[in-house]
Amino acid sequence: MLNIGTGRFLKWPKVSRQSISIYTLLLSFFHVSLVFATDVLPQQTTETLSVKSILFSEKVDFLVTLPNDYLKQTDKHYVVLFDLHPRSHLYLAGMHDWMSHNGGWPWLETIIVTAPDGHQGLGKLKQGAIEQQGDQALLDFFEQDLLPAIDKRYRTNGFRIFNGFTGNAGLVLYSLINRPSLFNAYIAASPVLSTDFAYVLNDASKKLKNMQGKPRFLFISTSDSGFEQRQLDSFAKLEDIIQTHANHKLNYQIKRFDGSYYMTQPILATALGIEMIFNDVHTVLAADSEVSQQGTKAILAYYKRLSDEVYGFDVPAIDSLLALGNSLVKAAPQQAIGVYQDTLKAYPKAHSAYHELASVYAATGKMTQAIEAEQQALASTDHPFYQNKYTKQLAEFQK
Repeated sequence: MLNIGTGRFLKWPKVSRQSISIYTLLLSFFHVSLVFATDVLPQQTTETLSVKSILFSEKVDFLVTLPNDYLKQTDKHYVVLFDLHPRSHLYLAGMHDWMSHNGGWPWLETIIVTAPDGHQGLGKLKQGAIEQQGDQALLDFFEQDLLPAIDKRYRTNGFRIFNGFTGNAGLVLYSLINRPSLFNAYIAASPVLSTDFAYVLNDASKKLKNMQGKPRFLFISTSDSGFEQRQLDSFAKLEDIIQTHANHKLNYQIKRFDGSYYMTQPILATALGIEMIFNDVHTVLAADSEVSQQGTKAILAYYKRLSDEVYGFDVPAIDSLLALGNSLVKAAPQQAIGVYQDTLKAYPKAHSAYHELASVYAATGKMTQAIEAEQQALASTDHPFYQNKYTKQLAEFQK
C-alpha cells in the first residue's frame, strides 16, 4: 500500500512485470504518435496587424494567418480574404489549409485577415454604415487604412475577397454596391437585408446597373432555416434586383441551401464561393472548345485577358495548351509538336511541356530530340514526383 497523507491509503492492483512492459510500450507508442502528429500538421503563422486611423483614437488589431509556405517562398504573392467576424478566423484558416494544400486547388493560397471583437471605433463605423444612408466612413477606413496596411506588410497580389455572414454579409453587399473597387470578390452568406439594413435594397438597382471597372465576383446564399425566415422576402427582392439590373461587370451566383442548418451557412457559402471565384483559374479548356479550336494564340490571349482584366495576377495557360497538343498527337503529331513548342516559347520552364514534347518525338522516331527534351523536363523541376517520373522516362529513351 502507498501512504498518501495521514490515515488515507490507496491500494494498487497487482500488476505483473509483463503488464508493466506492455503499458510502458503503449505509453511510448502514444508519445511517439503525438510527436509525429505534431510534426506532420502544418505550423500556421498567425500574427497581429495593428492599424491606425484618424477615424478613431485607438489602433485596431486584426488577426492574420499566413499561408503555410509564406515564409519560405519569399518571391510569391498571395490573395487576401477579409472577414469582419472575429470568430470566423479559425474556420476560415482551417478550410483554407484543407482546400489549398493540394497545390492551391481549388483555393489559391491566401492570407486570412479578420477583425477584432469589441473595438468601439470600428463598431461605430459599422453602425453608421448600417443606419445612415450614404455613410461610407467604413469604406473609407478600408480604402485608406486597412487595405494599404495589409499590402504594405504582406506580399499580396492585388486580389481581395470580402467574406461575411448575416449582418456582416449585409456589409459585404454594402461594400460591393457602394465601392466595388475595394475587393475583387464578395461572398455573402445569409445576409441581413430587412429594415433598410445598410440601404442595400434601396441603392442596389441603380448602382449595380452603373458598375464600372474590372469584373467583380459575387456569391450570395441563404437557406430556409428558422433563423433566416425573416430575411427570405428581402433576399428574394435582392435576387430579383441582381438578375434585372446587374451589368456584365458582375459575375454572380445565387444559391439556396435549403434543408441545412443556420450555423452551417458560412461554411457552405465560403466553400462554394471560393470554387466559383477561382473556377476559371483551374478549369482546363477542352481541346474542342471554341477558344482552343482557334489555336495556341487564341488560348494565350484568353489567359492574358483572365490575368490582366479579371484576376490581376498571372493565370497560366499551360494545361489548356497541353490539352490541345495531346489531342493532336495521334492524328497530327507535327501539329502537336508545334503546340508544345509554342507552349515552351511562352513558358520556358514548363517541365510538363518538355515531357510531352519528348513523348511525341519518341513516338515519331526522333530519339535524339526526345532525349534532349526529357533532359530539359528533368532540369526544369525539383519536385520529387516529377523528377522520378522524368528520370524513368529518360532511362527508357536511352536504352
